[in-house]
Amino acid sequence: MSNYSILENLAVSDSGFLFLTTTGETFTLNELGREIFKLMQQHFTQEEIFTRLMEVYDVDQNSCKRDFEDFFAQLKNHGLIKEV
Repeated sequence: MSNYSILENLAVSDSGFLFLTTTGETFTLNELGREIFKLMQQHFTQEEIFTRLMEVYDVDQNSCKRDFEDFFAQLKNHGLIKEV
């Protein structure tokens, strides 16, 4: 897993509404997405976030890892995070 940074021009509300100020694009996160994004804002590593999800949610490791990696890929594909 790689390290990431959240774009500086990304405005985030507590309700999970994301606004990319440079393009005007908006995104909405579900409850799990909001939790992951809050951990990202607190500078948790991808591995730390994955471990935290495994502790909190009753899901098998393979499903959790697949969904987690898909979420990160979507954030990256939409230009909301970048690898560092």
